[in-house]
Amino acid sequence: MRDLGAGLRYLGQGQRWVLSRGRWFGFGLLPALITLVLYAAVLTALGFYAGDIAAWATPFADDWGSVGRMLTRGAFAVMLWLAVLMLAVVTFAAVALLIGDPFYEKLSEKVEESEGGLPEGAVEQPLWRELWTSLTDSLFVLSRTLVFTVPLFALGFVPVLGQTVIPVLGFCVSGFFLALELTSVAMQRRGIPVRERLRMLRGRKALALGFGVPLALAFLVPLLAVPLMPGAVAGATLLVRDLTGTGRGTDAGAGAPGDRDGAQSPQGPPRPAAPHLQQPPQAQPGPSAQPGPHTQPPGAPYAQPPGNPYAQPGPYHPQRPPR
Repeated sequence: MRDLGAGLRYLGQGQRWVLSRGRWFGFGLLPALITLVLYAAVLTALGFYAGDIAAWATPFADDWGSVGRMLTRGAFAVMLWLAVLMLAVVTFAAVALLIGDPFYEKLSEKVEESEGGLPEGAVEQPLWRELWTSLTDSLFVLSRTLVFTVPLFALGFVPVLGQTVIPVLGFCVSGFFLALELTSVAMQRRGIPVRERLRMLRGRKALALGFGVPLALAFLVPLLAVPLMPGAVAGATLLVRDLTGTGRGTDAGAGAPGDRDGAQSPQGPPRPAAPHLQQPPQAQPGPSAQPGPHTQPPGAPYAQPPGNPYAQPGPYHPQRPPR
């Protein structure tokens, strides 16, 4: 539950970051607006032709009664449109990041600088290389998304289950892969390949879901994806700093990983061991090094004679041998 709340908190912090810096908020709006227009056109066209696609995909219903044929093809058309909508939610960030790669790269850099600086060894690539990497990574994420969405689409026709559990699972899948897409900007800066990003987020599923699921739900609201996109990139950058242990000031050596304020650890400097836990000084070779009462250093009554830790205690020290 802590990671779930942390993911939601990073989403809110990202929105506050861009809203408090109006210039960067406007800087990230244009790519999202272009992407929204493209997706709106595709979904509108699908809405007009969904019935024809349903009739083509269900030829077995041609000989059915009018009611059964209409219900079957109507359900298919609705499920198809919802499935494409889920894919649109997941891929919206990918397409917006691809269109506005220079914009969001600069925005993410500013977020990192405000949190303590860019990570050491940040990877810098030419623009064409960044676009190619973003495209291949997005295709990888899309293929993994289809592995889940296609079975969920089929299960959506199951009575009751398809109207209750399956939509919840669909939003969880969309939110997870949406978080994976949005973290790609800061992850690429660290030279982390997409397969490793997927493994890292799988290890912190609650963190990814807490960040991605509310955003996926918000993206369903018409026009809301555009103003949320800059803050989503900023929040994903903050999430990556948590995921990779990059706290405030750690890049400059001001604090330990995960210490966002670069302050000294509350535990303070290491304290010396208690006197009875300290190692006794080694005696110099000679008669004084022989086991006996004079070889015990002051303040360490339980120390064994040096040179033979397994020796039995002398007559003046009747304690039990160490286990």
